[in-house]
Amino acid sequence: MLFSIIIPLYNRPQEIDELLESLTHQTYPSFEVLVIEDGSTRDARAIVARYRDTLDVHYFFKDNEGQGFARNFGFEQAKGDYFIIFDSDCLIPPDYLTHVATFLEREGLDAYGGPDAAHDSFTPIQKAISYAMTSPFTTGGIRGNRKHIGKFHPRSFNMGVSRKVWEQVGGFKLTRLGEDIEYSIRIQASGFHIGLIPNAVVYHKRRTDFWQFYKQLHFFGRARINIYKHFPNELKAVHFMPAAFVVFVTALILLNMWSALIANHWLPIAVIGNIMFGGYILTLFFHSLAKTRRFAVALLSVVASCIQLVAYGLGFIQDFWRRLVLKRS
Repeated sequence: MLFSIIIPLYNRPQEIDELLESLTHQTYPSFEVLVIEDGSTRDARAIVARYRDTLDVHYFFKDNEGQGFARNFGFEQAKGDYFIIFDSDCLIPPDYLTHVATFLEREGLDAYGGPDAAHDSFTPIQKAISYAMTSPFTTGGIRGNRKHIGKFHPRSFNMGVSRKVWEQVGGFKLTRLGEDIEYSIRIQASGFHIGLIPNAVVYHKRRTDFWQFYKQLHFFGRARINIYKHFPNELKAVHFMPAAFVVFVTALILLNMWSALIANHWLPIAVIGNIMFGGYILTLFFHSLAKTRRFAVALLSVVASCIQLVAYGLGFIQDFWRRLVLKRS
């Protein structure tokens, strides 16, 4: 089986250098790499050229249209039997393709997704962000865990589709705002078999600071409403949970302010709310501590988890109000 690894790239030359270097250590030899530069002002042409002696790598430069359409461009150029999509901020373990090939030969998946994890080289903030994006107490395990809430939809930081899928379903219809989920839903609706490959793990660096992480998750919250506009049945109760968290925290702050400044005593409902919130924070902390075994990372995981829920919730509420209530485009 020949794999075609497709990587959209926009103004991140350092990231593609690290990703390509990780691909030089793959134990499975039959693959090509296609780097699609999506109209970058800081292109990585020279960096990619350095790997032509160690990888079957191909570099393409196109006008900026967004990551979804950059992947479509890669599909059109690919020669492989199976297309694998990575984000440029991923590092790939040496046995990744071996795990994928073995699983595909055994299970015959038409499309798959894999988990992400934190590499030892990541900063404490990156490890905390990784926890927030994969914890069952924040995302419900929907991003690649064996046990997850709802249908499994592969995400484009670590996603594979067969050539047959591309030929019959086509590529991405959206270039951003939930384009990977929309694509996964169409693949499933066409009768293809999608599954999780548990050992197909990538190390996803994500954002390097909490402000960038906030902006990314706010965008994700808006994306969920965009998916709803295409597939109304895909908006589930679980997708309202971050918005509910925002409402809960806002109400709790107001109740505490009322108790302290006006009532001069703790309202029972405020006490109950504080106990619930404190219990949730402790759950996040000790679960992260058990997973990472780093006290500092566990503390930062609490911060990252709250940012994740608030940012996603606010983005969800913003576009829910604007696009569903006010009917604006």
